[in-house]
Amino acid sequence: MGKVDQMRGVARHPSALIFMLAALAAIAVGIAGLGRPLENWLSEQRDAVATRDATGQIVVVEMDAASIAALKRWPWPRRNYAHIVDALDRAGARTIAFDVDFSAVSNREDDRLLAESILRARSTVVLPTFRQRAKSADGRQIDSLPLAELRENATLAAVAVAPDRDGMVRRMPLGTMTAGTPRPSLSAFIGRRSGAADADFSIDFSVRPLTVPRLSFIDVAQGRIDPRQVAGRDILIGATAIEMGDRYAVPRYGVLPGVIIQAMAAETLIRGIPLQLGWLPGTITALIMCMGLARCRTLAEIQTASIVAGLGIFAMAVVLDAIWGAVADILPGLVAIGTVGLGVAIRMIRAQRAYRQSHDLATGMPNRIALIDHEVSPRELALVVATIQGFDRLATVLGPTGTTALVTRIAERITFASDRATMYRIEDRTIAWTMCAVGAEAAARLDAVAAMMLNPVEIGGRSVDVALACGLAVGDNAADLLSRASLAASEAADAHVPWRIASADKEELAWQVSLMGELSAAILERQIEVVYQPKLDIAAGTISSLEALVRWRHPVRGYLRPDVFIPMAEENDRILGLTLCVLERVLCDLRQWMMEGRVVKAAVNISATLVASRAFADEVKSLLANSQVPTSQLIFEITESATISNPKEAVAALIEFRDMGIAISMDDYGTGQSTLTYLRDLPLSELKIDRSFVQHAHINPNDAVLVRSTVDLAHKLGLKVVAEGVEDEGCLDFLRTIGCDMAQGYLIAKPSPRAMALEINAKLAA
Repeated sequence: MGKVDQMRGVARHPSALIFMLAALAAIAVGIAGLGRPLENWLSEQRDAVATRDATGQIVVVEMDAASIAALKRWPWPRRNYAHIVDALDRAGARTIAFDVDFSAVSNREDDRLLAESILRARSTVVLPTFRQRAKSADGRQIDSLPLAELRENATLAAVAVAPDRDGMVRRMPLGTMTAGTPRPSLSAFIGRRSGAADADFSIDFSVRPLTVPRLSFIDVAQGRIDPRQVAGRDILIGATAIEMGDRYAVPRYGVLPGVIIQAMAAETLIRGIPLQLGWLPGTITALIMCMGLARCRTLAEIQTASIVAGLGIFAMAVVLDAIWGAVADILPGLVAIGTVGLGVAIRMIRAQRAYRQSHDLATGMPNRIALIDHEVSPRELALVVATIQGFDRLATVLGPTGTTALVTRIAERITFASDRATMYRIEDRTIAWTMCAVGAEAAARLDAVAAMMLNPVEIGGRSVDVALACGLAVGDNAADLLSRASLAASEAADAHVPWRIASADKEELAWQVSLMGELSAAILERQIEVVYQPKLDIAAGTISSLEALVRWRHPVRGYLRPDVFIPMAEENDRILGLTLCVLERVLCDLRQWMMEGRVVKAAVNISATLVASRAFADEVKSLLANSQVPTSQLIFEITESATISNPKEAVAALIEFRDMGIAISMDDYGTGQSTLTYLRDLPLSELKIDRSFVQHAHINPNDAVLVRSTVDLAHKLGLKVVAEGVEDEGCLDFLRTIGCDMAQGYLIAKPSPRAMALEINAKLAA
C-alpha cells in the first residue's frame, strides 16, 4: 500500500460517532426549531429560484392615492362601494371581495345603497370579519362583523393577518372563528380551498407581487376599465395607498399592502394547499447522502461532496415546492450534512497530521516517533537498527530522488530477509525493524541481511554498492531498545563489522541508568568541557565567529562523544542544565576575549526540547544580565526539528531571543523536509548549509547549483550563510567565487579549547 493510500485509509469511513452526532444535531434543530431565521432565509432563496408570475385569476382593485385624490374625503361614503359592486358585477366578476372594514354605521342612506347593490349582485360578494383587542392594554378579543344589513346577502370571510415574532408575514389561516362561527379566510374563499379553523398555510412568495393585475378604484367606479379585465375573475378590493396604513413586512419584497398579501395567499391556494412536510423528509434524505460522504478520500472530495449534497437538498426543496406544492424544512438536513462533512474533514486532517508526524514523507515509511509509540508484542523481542555507511557520499551522488529510491530499495531487501517486518526510517541514513528472534536465529537473520547487501542496488540505471552497520538490542521498551540498538550499530560501524548485539550485562545497564545522574555531578565538577570550531569570514580572511561544542571527560569512560550522552540528556530532562552550563562557559570565554581585545561571536547549539521552554528563556535572560557580554556576540543554532512539535510556541520563543539581540542560525540546512517554510517563518540571521551539500560542491555540478542557489536565496532574505564540511582548498575557492559569507570545516580548523580557538587568526594573517 502506498503512503497516500495509507493516509487516506485512516480517514476513509466516518465513525459511527460522527454519524450519530449528525443525526442528533439534525433532530435537535428540527424538534427545537433552532435556526428558524436561517430556515426562513433558505425558504426565501428557494422562492427566488422558483420565481413565477401570478395566474391573473385574482385582480386587485386598489384604493390608491389617485382614488383618494379624486374622492377628496375619508372615510369614503359607502355609496362609492355600492358603485364599485355594480360596476364589477356588470363586468362579470366571479367574486367581489372586500378587505375593508364595514363594522361601523356610517350614513344610513349610503349603507342602504351598499346593501341593495350586494342584494342584486349576481357575483358573490365577500365582506371581511376579524378579531381585534378591546383596548391596547386589554387582552380580550372583540369580533368585528359587517353591519347586519350588509352581511345579510354577503358571504363573510376572515381577513386576519398574524405576523411572526420577527414582524414578517409568512403564513395565512385557512379559517378562523368569529362570533362563535368558523369562517374561511378571505384567501381560502377566493382560492376555493377549505380547511379547519385556525389551520394555516405558508404563503408562496415565489409569486411576484407586481404580476398581480391591479385596477384603480376610481377608474372602476367611473367605468374606465375593459370588462375583459374583470369577467370571470376574483376581485379583491383593498387599500394600497401608504396613508391608509394596512401594510406588513414580508420576505423578499419588503413591505406590502395587506390586500396584496391576501392576493398572494389566494394565488398560493389556487395551486393547492401547500403540503407541510416538516423537517423529517429532508433530514432522512440528507443522512442517506451522508453515507456517500463516507466514501470521500480527500479533503477536496469531502468539501465538494458536502457542497453538492447541500445543493441537492436545496434543489429537492425547490422541486417539491414547484411541482407538488410541498414545503420541506431543509436546515436540519443541511446541519446533518455539515456535521458529517466537518467531522470527516477533521478526521482526515488529524489522520494526515498524524501521518506526517509518524512517517518519513519521502519514502512513506514510519519514522522514529512511530517506532517509539510502537507497542512491543510478546513475540517481538528484538529491535535492529541499520545505518547506511557512507550515506553522505551516496546522497551527494544520487541526489534527493535517488537517495529516497536507495533507502526504499534497501528497506525492500531487508523486509524480504526479515519475515516481512515493518521498516522504520528513524533518520535519513538509518532504518530500524523488529524481529521475533533472538540468539542464533537473530544472528542468522542479520547475516542474511548482510549477504543480501553484497549485491549492488540499481538506482536510476546506476549500480550502487551499499554497506550496512546493524545493531541489535533485546528488551521490551521501544525507546530503550532504539537507544541501545543505535549504540550497537555505531560500534559495528567503528569496528567495520556487519552487525553487533547491544551489551545487556548488568554493569552496562547500570552505567546507562546512572549516566544521567553522573551528568549533574559532571557539570559541578567541571568534567563538561567546551571546545570551539572556528568559522572563517571568507571575504575578510579572518575568524568572525566560533561554534561551541560540548565534550564530557568522564573519569572512568574517558571522553564521551556528544551523540552518546546528549540524546540521553534530552530523554531524561537533563538537557536544560547541560545547555546552561555550556552557555555560561561560552559567555565567560567571550568576556575573556573582550578583555584581551578580541571581539568574536560564539554559537551555542540549542536542543529542540528547549526552544519553546519558558524556564530556558528565563535562565538565558538571567545569564546575559550578569555576563557583561553584548547579546550581539551570541548565536543560537537550531535545527528545523526544533519547531516541529510546537511551531507557534517555538517561533514566538525565537522571536523573543532575537529581540534580546541574539542571532538565530539554522543548522544543517537542506536536510529537512520543510526548509523553505522555516526560512519564511523563523526570525533567522544565519543559515548553515549541511556538509553533505558543501563537501563536493566544487566538483559535483548538482551540489554546486544547490549551494549557489541557497546562497543567493539567503542573501536576498538578508541572511548570512555558513558552509559546513569544508575540507579542501578547491571547496573554499568555490565558496569564495559564489559569495558565501563563512566557511567551517577541518580545512579551517578542528574543534579546539578556548586558548587555541582564535590562534587560527594569527596563522591566517601570517
